[in-house]
Amino acid sequence: MTNKHLISRRRLLMALAGTALLPGLARAQAFPSKPVRLIVPFPPGGPSGVLARVIADAMAEPLGQPVVVDNRGGAGGLIGAEAAARSLPDGYTMFFATVGTHGINSALYPKLPYDPVGDFDPVVLAASAANVIICNPSTPYRTLADLISAAKAQPKTISIAHGGNGTAVHMVIELLRSMAGIEVTPVPYRGGGPAMTDLLGGHVGVMVDGLPAAIAQIRDGRVRALAVSSSGRSPFMPEIPTVSETVPGFEAVSWWGLLVPRGTPVNAINALNAAANKALASQALVEKLKGLGAVGLGGTPAHFGTVIAEEIAKWPPVVRATGAKLS
Repeated sequence: MTNKHLISRRRLLMALAGTALLPGLARAQAFPSKPVRLIVPFPPGGPSGVLARVIADAMAEPLGQPVVVDNRGGAGGLIGAEAAARSLPDGYTMFFATVGTHGINSALYPKLPYDPVGDFDPVVLAASAANVIICNPSTPYRTLADLISAAKAQPKTISIAHGGNGTAVHMVIELLRSMAGIEVTPVPYRGGGPAMTDLLGGHVGVMVDGLPAAIAQIRDGRVRALAVSSSGRSPFMPEIPTVSETVPGFEAVSWWGLLVPRGTPVNAINALNAAANKALASQALVEKLKGLGAVGLGGTPAHFGTVIAEEIAKWPPVVRATGAKLS
Protein backbone atom coordinates (compact mmCIF):
# COMPACT_ATOMS: atom_id res chain seq x y z
CA MET A 1 0.00 0.00 0.00
CA THR A 2 1.44 3.36 -1.00
CA ASN A 3 1.99 6.32 1.32
CA LYS A 4 -0.80 8.07 -0.56
CA HIS A 5 -3.24 5.28 0.32
CA LEU A 6 -2.08 5.31 3.97
CA ILE A 7 -2.69 9.04 4.23
CA SER A 8 -6.14 8.70 2.65
CA ARG A 9 -7.08 5.87 5.00
CA ARG A 10 -5.83 7.82 8.02
CA ARG A 11 -7.93 10.83 7.02
CA LEU A 12 -10.98 8.61 6.58
CA LEU A 13 -10.54 7.09 10.04
CA MET A 14 -10.08 10.51 11.62
CA ALA A 15 -13.21 11.79 9.89
CA LEU A 16 -15.23 8.81 11.08
CA ALA A 17 -13.92 9.24 14.61
CA GLY A 18 -14.87 12.92 14.56
CA THR A 19 -18.36 12.06 13.35
CA ALA A 20 -18.78 9.58 16.18
CA LEU A 21 -17.82 12.25 18.69
CA LEU A 22 -20.32 14.85 17.43
CA PRO A 23 -23.35 13.54 19.43
CA GLY A 24 -21.24 13.57 22.58
CA LEU A 25 -20.06 17.10 21.89
CA ALA A 26 -23.63 18.21 21.24
CA ARG A 27 -24.73 16.71 24.54
CA ALA A 28 -21.86 18.41 26.36
CA GLN A 29 -22.82 21.78 24.89
CA ALA A 30 -26.58 21.45 25.45
CA PHE A 31 -28.09 23.64 28.18
CA PRO A 32 -29.33 22.77 30.67
CA SER A 33 -28.06 19.26 31.32
CA LYS A 34 -28.70 19.30 35.09
CA PRO A 35 -30.95 21.07 37.64
CA VAL A 36 -30.76 24.86 37.93
CA ARG A 37 -30.51 26.55 41.33
CA LEU A 38 -32.56 29.67 42.12
CA ILE A 39 -31.19 31.67 45.05
CA VAL A 40 -33.94 33.54 46.90
CA PRO A 41 -32.59 36.19 49.29
CA PHE A 42 -35.30 35.73 51.93
CA PRO A 43 -36.57 32.84 54.09
CA PRO A 44 -39.57 30.73 52.99
CA GLY A 45 -43.02 32.14 53.71
CA GLY A 46 -42.56 35.72 52.51
CA PRO A 47 -43.66 37.08 49.13
CA SER A 48 -40.30 36.36 47.48
CA GLY A 49 -40.28 32.77 48.71
CA VAL A 50 -43.89 32.15 47.68
CA LEU A 51 -43.51 33.58 44.18
CA ALA A 52 -40.11 32.00 43.56
CA ARG A 53 -41.47 28.52 44.15
CA VAL A 54 -44.43 28.78 41.79
CA ILE A 55 -42.28 30.36 39.07
CA ALA A 56 -39.50 27.79 39.55
CA ASP A 57 -41.98 24.92 39.33
CA ALA A 58 -43.51 26.36 36.14
CA MET A 59 -40.10 26.77 34.49
CA ALA A 60 -39.12 23.12 34.99
CA GLU A 61 -41.14 21.76 32.06
CA PRO A 62 -40.03 24.20 29.33
CA LEU A 63 -36.46 24.07 30.65
CA GLY A 64 -36.39 20.27 30.78
CA GLN A 65 -34.74 20.34 34.21
CA PRO A 66 -35.88 21.06 37.80
CA VAL A 67 -35.36 24.56 39.17
CA VAL A 68 -34.41 24.15 42.83
CA VAL A 69 -35.10 27.03 45.22
CA ASP A 70 -32.26 27.87 47.61
CA ASN A 71 -33.36 30.31 50.35
CA ARG A 72 -30.50 32.51 51.59
CA GLY A 73 -32.20 35.00 53.90
CA GLY A 74 -30.77 37.82 55.96
CA ALA A 75 -29.61 41.45 55.87
CA GLY A 76 -32.45 42.68 53.68
CA GLY A 77 -31.45 40.41 50.81
CA LEU A 78 -27.72 41.25 50.88
CA ILE A 79 -26.58 37.74 51.90
CA GLY A 80 -28.42 35.99 49.09
CA ALA A 81 -27.43 38.61 46.51
CA GLU A 82 -23.75 38.32 47.41
CA ALA A 83 -23.90 34.52 47.25
CA ALA A 84 -25.45 34.68 43.79
CA ALA A 85 -22.96 37.28 42.56
CA ARG A 86 -20.06 35.04 43.63
CA SER A 87 -21.50 31.89 42.04
CA LEU A 88 -20.04 30.23 38.96
CA PRO A 89 -21.40 31.98 35.84
CA ASP A 90 -22.38 28.79 34.01
CA GLY A 91 -26.14 29.28 33.84
CA TYR A 92 -26.88 26.83 36.63
CA THR A 93 -27.36 29.53 39.27
CA MET A 94 -30.08 32.17 39.03
CA PHE A 95 -30.98 34.91 41.49
CA PHE A 96 -34.52 36.01 42.40
CA ALA A 97 -33.99 39.76 42.38
CA THR A 98 -36.33 42.23 44.06
CA VAL A 99 -36.89 45.98 44.02
CA GLY A 100 -34.92 45.91 47.28
CA THR A 101 -31.82 44.05 46.13
CA HIS A 102 -31.66 45.85 42.79
CA GLY A 103 -33.09 49.27 43.55
CA ILE A 104 -33.58 50.38 47.14
CA ASN A 105 -30.47 48.82 48.72
CA SER A 106 -28.08 50.85 46.60
CA ALA A 107 -29.69 54.04 47.96
CA LEU A 108 -30.03 52.91 51.57
CA TYR A 109 -26.75 51.13 52.30
CA PRO A 110 -23.50 53.13 52.22
CA LYS A 111 -21.72 50.11 50.73
CA LEU A 112 -23.07 46.86 49.25
CA PRO A 113 -21.21 43.53 49.16
CA TYR A 114 -22.24 43.19 45.51
CA ASP A 115 -22.66 45.44 42.48
CA PRO A 116 -26.33 45.28 41.40
CA VAL A 117 -25.34 46.04 37.79
CA GLY A 118 -21.74 44.93 37.39
CA ASP A 119 -22.11 41.54 39.11
CA PHE A 120 -25.24 40.32 37.27
CA ASP A 121 -26.70 39.73 33.83
CA PRO A 122 -30.48 40.16 33.49
CA VAL A 123 -32.70 37.28 32.37
CA VAL A 124 -36.31 38.43 32.73
CA LEU A 125 -38.64 40.68 34.76
CA ALA A 126 -40.96 38.04 36.20
CA ALA A 127 -43.78 39.50 38.31
CA SER A 128 -45.17 42.45 40.24
CA ALA A 129 -47.62 42.87 43.12
CA ALA A 130 -48.95 45.38 45.59
CA ASN A 131 -47.85 45.51 49.20
CA VAL A 132 -50.43 45.54 51.96
CA ILE A 133 -50.67 47.05 55.45
CA ILE A 134 -52.18 44.46 57.78
CA CYS A 135 -52.84 44.16 61.49
CA ASN A 136 -53.69 41.54 64.06
CA PRO A 137 -57.51 41.46 64.50
CA SER A 138 -57.03 42.11 68.22
CA THR A 139 -55.81 45.66 67.50
CA PRO A 140 -58.34 48.53 67.47
CA TYR A 141 -57.49 49.54 63.88
CA ARG A 142 -60.30 49.06 61.40
CA THR A 143 -58.96 51.43 58.76
CA LEU A 144 -55.68 53.05 57.79
CA ALA A 145 -57.11 56.33 59.09
CA ASP A 146 -57.47 54.68 62.52
CA LEU A 147 -53.80 53.68 62.48
CA ILE A 148 -52.65 57.14 61.40
CA SER A 149 -54.79 58.83 64.08
CA ALA A 150 -53.36 56.57 66.77
CA ALA A 151 -49.80 57.21 65.57
CA LYS A 152 -50.36 60.96 65.70
CA ALA A 153 -51.89 60.77 69.16
CA GLN A 154 -49.03 58.65 70.52
CA PRO A 155 -45.88 59.18 68.42
CA LYS A 156 -43.31 56.35 68.28
CA THR A 157 -45.48 53.94 70.28
CA ILE A 158 -46.70 51.87 67.32
CA SER A 159 -44.32 49.26 65.92
CA ILE A 160 -44.72 48.06 62.32
CA ALA A 161 -43.01 44.83 61.30
CA HIS A 162 -41.48 44.31 57.88
CA GLY A 163 -39.38 41.72 56.07
CA GLY A 164 -35.99 43.46 56.21
CA ASN A 165 -34.11 46.70 55.73
CA GLY A 166 -34.10 47.95 52.17
CA THR A 167 -37.09 45.92 51.07
CA ALA A 168 -40.13 47.37 49.33
CA VAL A 169 -42.21 46.79 52.46
CA HIS A 170 -39.68 48.76 54.50
CA MET A 171 -40.07 51.64 52.05
CA VAL A 172 -43.88 51.51 52.42
CA ILE A 173 -43.41 52.30 56.12
CA GLU A 174 -40.89 55.08 55.43
CA LEU A 175 -43.12 56.65 52.78
CA LEU A 176 -46.11 56.44 55.12
CA ARG A 177 -44.15 58.14 57.90
CA SER A 178 -43.12 60.92 55.55
CA MET A 179 -46.36 61.47 53.63
CA ALA A 180 -48.78 61.00 56.55
CA GLY A 181 -46.62 62.94 59.00
CA ILE A 182 -46.49 60.20 61.65
CA GLU A 183 -43.79 58.66 63.83
CA VAL A 184 -43.89 54.87 64.03
CA THR A 185 -41.15 52.34 64.75
CA PRO A 186 -40.19 50.03 61.85
CA VAL A 187 -39.17 46.57 63.09
CA PRO A 188 -37.06 44.60 60.58
CA TYR A 189 -37.18 40.80 60.43
CA ARG A 190 -35.09 38.33 58.44
CA GLY A 191 -38.02 37.94 56.05
CA GLY A 192 -41.78 38.22 55.74
CA GLY A 193 -42.38 34.70 57.03
CA PRO A 194 -40.92 35.30 60.52
CA ALA A 195 -42.65 38.68 60.72
CA MET A 196 -46.00 37.12 59.84
CA THR A 197 -45.49 34.49 62.57
CA ASP A 198 -45.06 37.24 65.16
CA LEU A 199 -48.06 39.16 63.81
CA LEU A 200 -50.30 36.10 64.07
CA GLY A 201 -48.97 35.44 67.56
CA GLY A 202 -49.77 38.97 68.69
CA HIS A 203 -46.13 39.86 69.36
CA VAL A 204 -46.46 42.79 66.97
CA GLY A 205 -49.72 44.49 66.05
CA VAL A 206 -49.09 45.84 62.55
CA MET A 207 -47.09 44.67 59.54
CA VAL A 208 -46.43 45.56 55.92
CA ASP A 209 -46.15 42.51 53.68
CA GLY A 210 -46.30 41.64 50.00
CA LEU A 211 -49.83 40.73 48.94
CA PRO A 212 -48.73 37.30 47.58
CA ALA A 213 -47.62 36.22 51.06
CA ALA A 214 -50.47 37.81 53.01
CA ILE A 215 -53.45 37.09 50.78
CA ALA A 216 -54.27 33.67 52.29
CA GLN A 217 -54.15 35.05 55.85
CA ILE A 218 -56.40 37.95 54.81
CA ARG A 219 -58.93 35.64 53.18
CA ASP A 220 -58.96 33.39 56.24
CA GLY A 221 -59.59 36.37 58.53
CA ARG A 222 -56.41 35.72 60.51
CA VAL A 223 -55.20 39.26 59.76
CA ARG A 224 -57.06 42.44 58.90
CA ALA A 225 -56.08 44.32 55.73
CA LEU A 226 -56.04 48.10 56.10
CA ALA A 227 -54.76 49.22 52.70
CA VAL A 228 -52.80 48.19 49.60
CA SER A 229 -49.86 50.24 48.37
CA SER A 230 -50.69 50.30 44.65
CA SER A 231 -52.12 53.44 43.03
CA GLY A 232 -55.41 51.62 42.33
CA ARG A 233 -57.22 48.88 44.17
CA SER A 234 -55.98 45.36 43.57
CA PRO A 235 -58.15 43.51 41.03
CA PHE A 236 -57.62 40.42 43.16
CA MET A 237 -58.97 41.98 46.39
CA PRO A 238 -60.87 45.11 45.34
CA GLU A 239 -62.53 45.38 48.73
CA ILE A 240 -59.23 46.60 50.27
CA PRO A 241 -58.79 50.39 50.02
CA THR A 242 -55.56 51.89 48.72
CA VAL A 243 -53.22 53.91 50.91
CA SER A 244 -53.71 56.77 48.44
CA GLU A 245 -57.39 56.99 49.37
CA THR A 246 -56.23 58.20 52.78
CA VAL A 247 -52.79 59.59 51.86
CA PRO A 248 -53.11 61.11 48.34
CA GLY A 249 -50.33 60.33 45.89
CA PHE A 250 -49.02 57.28 47.72
CA GLU A 251 -47.70 54.34 45.66
CA ALA A 252 -45.08 51.65 46.33
CA VAL A 253 -45.31 48.31 44.52
CA SER A 254 -42.95 45.34 44.42
CA TRP A 255 -41.39 43.48 41.51
CA TRP A 256 -39.30 40.34 41.10
CA GLY A 257 -37.02 39.14 38.33
CA LEU A 258 -34.42 36.56 37.38
CA LEU A 259 -30.71 37.37 37.12
CA VAL A 260 -27.55 35.30 36.62
CA PRO A 261 -23.93 36.02 37.62
CA ARG A 262 -22.13 38.32 35.18
CA GLY A 263 -20.36 36.40 32.44
CA THR A 264 -22.96 33.66 32.06
CA PRO A 265 -22.94 32.33 28.46
CA VAL A 266 -25.47 33.98 26.17
CA ASN A 267 -26.95 30.64 25.11
CA ALA A 268 -27.74 29.85 28.76
CA ILE A 269 -29.32 33.28 29.33
CA ASN A 270 -31.44 32.87 26.21
CA ALA A 271 -32.56 29.38 27.26
CA LEU A 272 -33.54 30.61 30.74
CA ASN A 273 -35.34 33.63 29.28
CA ALA A 274 -37.29 31.46 26.84
CA ALA A 275 -38.30 29.02 29.57
CA ALA A 276 -39.37 31.83 31.91
CA ASN A 277 -41.44 33.57 29.22
CA LYS A 278 -43.12 30.31 28.25
CA ALA A 279 -43.94 29.57 31.88
CA LEU A 280 -45.25 33.09 32.53
CA ALA A 281 -47.52 32.85 29.48
CA SER A 282 -49.01 29.53 30.57
CA GLN A 283 -52.55 29.64 31.87
CA ALA A 284 -51.61 27.47 34.83
CA LEU A 285 -49.06 29.97 36.12
CA VAL A 286 -51.27 32.95 35.29
CA GLU A 287 -53.97 31.45 37.52
CA LYS A 288 -51.54 30.63 40.33
CA LEU A 289 -50.15 34.16 40.32
CA LYS A 290 -53.68 35.58 40.22
CA GLY A 291 -54.53 33.55 43.32
CA LEU A 292 -51.52 35.15 45.02
CA GLY A 293 -52.47 38.68 44.02
CA ALA A 294 -49.56 38.98 41.57
CA VAL A 295 -49.21 39.66 37.86
CA GLY A 296 -46.78 37.77 35.64
CA LEU A 297 -44.68 39.96 33.36
CA GLY A 298 -41.92 38.61 31.09
CA GLY A 299 -39.90 40.17 28.27
CA THR A 300 -36.30 40.39 27.14
CA PRO A 301 -33.10 40.53 29.20
CA ALA A 302 -32.49 44.03 27.82
CA HIS A 303 -35.87 45.24 29.08
CA PHE A 304 -35.15 43.96 32.58
CA GLY A 305 -31.73 45.63 32.50
CA THR A 306 -33.45 48.95 31.71
CA VAL A 307 -35.88 48.46 34.61
CA ILE A 308 -33.01 47.87 37.04
CA ALA A 309 -31.19 51.00 35.86
CA GLU A 310 -34.37 53.05 36.31
CA GLU A 311 -34.97 51.66 39.81
CA ILE A 312 -31.41 52.41 40.93
CA ALA A 313 -31.86 56.00 39.77
CA LYS A 314 -35.33 56.31 41.33
CA TRP A 315 -34.68 55.48 44.98
CA PRO A 316 -31.93 57.87 46.24
CA PRO A 317 -34.24 60.92 46.19
CA VAL A 318 -37.00 58.88 47.88
CA VAL A 319 -34.62 57.80 50.65
CA ARG A 320 -33.47 61.41 51.14
CA ALA A 321 -37.01 62.79 51.13
CA THR A 322 -38.35 60.26 53.64
CA GLY A 323 -35.31 60.16 55.86
CA ALA A 324 -35.33 56.38 55.58
CA LYS A 325 -32.61 54.68 57.55
CA LEU A 326 -31.46 51.24 58.61
CA SER A 327 -33.24 50.03 61.74
